Amino acid sequence: MRKLRNKFHEEHEEEIPEAWLLPYADILTLLLALFIVLYAAGIIDQSKYNAIMDSFKVELTGKPIKEDAGPSPTKPNKPSDQAAHAAEGNSKEEEAKQLDQLKQQLENYIADNHLQDVITLSDTERGVEVTLKDVILFDQGKANLKEISFQTLNMLVGLIKTVPNAISIEGHTDNVPISNAEYKSNWELSSARSVSVLHYFSTNGISQDRMQFTGYGEFKPLFPNDSDQSRQSNRRVNIVILRAAQ
Repeated sequence: MRKLRNKFHEEHEEEIPEAWLLPYADILTLLLALFIVLYAAGIIDQSKYNAIMDSFKVELTGKPIKEDAGPSPTKPNKPSDQAAHAAEGNSKEEEAKQLDQLKQQLENYIADNHLQDVITLSDTERGVEVTLKDVILFDQGKANLKEISFQTLNMLVGLIKTVPNAISIEGHTDNVPISNAEYKSNWELSSARSVSVLHYFSTNGISQDRMQFTGYGEFKPLFPNDSDQSRQSNRRVNIVILRAAQ
């Protein structure tokens, strides 16, 4: 009887399947690997951690991990952009050279004709500025150009034609109120004087689309209007050969 019972137990034990052991072992292996990864995450950098996790994702899913394209590299300047910058730099250099030559010619003319008392010249951020006192251009309270001004204006016309720059013509007066019926205020007188110079330039071949005018009246004096000399200096017309950026 005991022999039969032992035989039954042996046969029963032999029939127990062992297929479950393989997936069980795989699970244990993966869990062990996961714990190792979690532990290692605290001591390795993020890039290495991500690489390890990606490897396990491949093993578990069987699908490859798509690589992150990352930030787009900075695009270098196109050849056309570089050419444009170079052309702009060359243009500015050429303009500066032309304005320097014009200024030198103006200085020579003023010195040769002893006009330092009535014409001044300055190089500003806006451009080359020629200041003519009203006595060389107009009679008192008038906006009609005097004939003696034509020679100087013709010289300016000739030099202005050598450059392509825009021209700003700006009239100024002193603070003495205008006392004739032709102009109601110094604003109108200063504007009329600017227009007279503009028309003279236009008649002598300077394109109208290059020119602009304004009248400031008494509101932008060079000096306090407290003496005859200061008031005379404030009565003026500025002719500004503007830089291209203006």
